[in-house]
Amino acid sequence: MERVRNCGRRSWLGRGIEGRCDTNTNTQRPRAKKDGERHSARALRGGTGTLTMAQVLTKVPKMANRRVFVVGVGMTKYTDRENPIEKHVYSLANVAELESAPMAPQLFGNAGKEHMAKYGTTPLHLAKIAYKNHLHSTNNPYSQFQEEYTLDQIQASPMVTCHLTKLQCCPTSDGSGAAILASEDFVVSHGLQNQAIEILAMEMATDLPSTFEEESPMKIVGFDMTRTAAQKVFSIAGESPANVDVVELHDCFSANELITYEALGLCGEGEAGKMIDAGDNTYGGKYVINPSGGLISKGHPLGATGLAQCAELCWQLRGEAGKRQVPGAKLALQHNIGLGGAAVVALYRMGFRGNERGIVAAATSAGEEFKSANIFNAIEAALSEDGPKLVNKVKGVYCFQVKGGPDGKEAKWIVDAKNGSGSVTFNGAAKPDVTITMNDNDLVDLMEGKLNPQKAFFQGKLKIKGNMGLAMKLQEFQKDTKQLKAKL
Repeated sequence: MERVRNCGRRSWLGRGIEGRCDTNTNTQRPRAKKDGERHSARALRGGTGTLTMAQVLTKVPKMANRRVFVVGVGMTKYTDRENPIEKHVYSLANVAELESAPMAPQLFGNAGKEHMAKYGTTPLHLAKIAYKNHLHSTNNPYSQFQEEYTLDQIQASPMVTCHLTKLQCCPTSDGSGAAILASEDFVVSHGLQNQAIEILAMEMATDLPSTFEEESPMKIVGFDMTRTAAQKVFSIAGESPANVDVVELHDCFSANELITYEALGLCGEGEAGKMIDAGDNTYGGKYVINPSGGLISKGHPLGATGLAQCAELCWQLRGEAGKRQVPGAKLALQHNIGLGGAAVVALYRMGFRGNERGIVAAATSAGEEFKSANIFNAIEAALSEDGPKLVNKVKGVYCFQVKGGPDGKEAKWIVDAKNGSGSVTFNGAAKPDVTITMNDNDLVDLMEGKLNPQKAFFQGKLKIKGNMGLAMKLQEFQKDTKQLKAKL
């Protein structure tokens, strides 16, 4: 495989089929970590599986506490074949004078210089990006470096090339990542709705003719690839960049983060400088970009970088990101790129909890045979309408063990009236404060007010384990029987 890596993609160039998606199993390229996730997701959508895992591991030699920087990954490892980015380097040489500096920062640094010449951005904008990412990383326990730097320190660090100083370049890193992908049926049947993140869309684009024909350093390093993939993703998902809350993008160098703002549609072309000055790339602004610290400070373990981005966005959407949590994050955007050449863009959101599909989808797909499923749909609707008020009154997590369903089936619903705005989960795994066990028909009668709870308890129809006080608060869900019936 090593001897033919990238040969398929290279063979497309000049044949009118550039920009296509391919399959690449080589995990040494920076974007290879997303290939596994992308192909796994498509396998699930195509019905060929229910559970897959994309996993990568990258290890580089450690150098006794020294920072090691990306200066040309895979540039000289093989001498018996054409380098995957050879054509990119030739294209850059046609429009810029090459230096003795490492090639990777020259490629991206010249893209930054082109943006400055076209739109008036300055080296200070690049430094501000690095400042932001280093600052973000101080709240990330998984970040390789967790040190805050001033703008002066960033600008005064050793110059690498093209306005890029050392603190604006990503380090190479040890790291690993894994993502478990599952079908909707698997998620529901295993009660994973409260943690399941939905991949709304994921698209890859490869080098286009413009990469080599338009004498643009920005396009040589993938501006058009990123834009093409992003446009496809937003079209498929029916979303727009304006709806995005949090972003993890491939900031191998600060210059690439700057041009990627525009390629992803987060701002108009030429407006990245204004976006940076307005603080619309960090907390309190329009978007929070690279809350993890990005490649610049979190680290760049090559093959694992994409899954590290995926993990960060999953934590953000679940509200599990700790000190770096983006308030109210609902829609997350991921971008990854590798020269020679491909860009992958993905859009994520919570699959069940906190969106319009809600846990109702889980109840109707897996528990629809039970008469009491309608009761839980009504409770979910009540939480959607005024969850905080109900949570404030109840302050408990209920487990309903429902027996005597169709063909003697049993089911379980978790009603969380304790956290956030509340939720209802079929076959949920949350630890309950009280467990209520009832027959399917009896539970419907109880919640509709047809069965007296005390009578049901003494007749053995209602079994309670745990906090009896919370069991008495069931009336909060059944107080208005007519209203409940209207929702069924």
